[in-house]
Amino acid sequence: MTTTTPPDDVRAGSLPDDAARSAALYTEVQAFYARQAHHLDAVRAEEFAATFAAEGVFAHSPDTPAARGRAAIAEEVRGFNARRFADDPVQRRHWFSMLDVRPGEDGAVETEFYALVVVTRPDAALPVIGPSCVVRDVLVREGGELRTLSRQVTQDRTLL
Repeated sequence: MTTTTPPDDVRAGSLPDDAARSAALYTEVQAFYARQAHHLDAVRAEEFAATFAAEGVFAHSPDTPAARGRAAIAEEVRGFNARRFADDPVQRRHWFSMLDVRPGEDGAVETEFYALVVVTRPDAALPVIGPSCVVRDVLVREGGELRTLSRQVTQDRTLL
């Protein structure tokens, strides 16, 4: 049996500083998005809006103008759910994947990822997926915490 030993530069604990910083940022962004998705799925509009910068922009639907500022973002989340699901009780889950994280020179972080929205109804045995989207964010720090400065959600159906 042959045992292969990785080179010194890839052994655990020996990552170059920039690789360690990149891994730490990627993990931080994933945790941030997990909290954000939980707020959105539970329709905790104020908590979701609080994950945005004070001047944050949220453009999530091709039929709705972008919401600007935390109060407008919270109102849009509440309003969207009321308009779409008032007479149709559902549980929505946002699944984010294929996350690309690019730190910028100015401290901002640009991300791009895919999002699937899974919708479950009480009378349906199987959930429905819709929509499928690509999301582009710019993240900044406020008080040391990540916040979304801008989010552009593009539904795949609009790309065809």
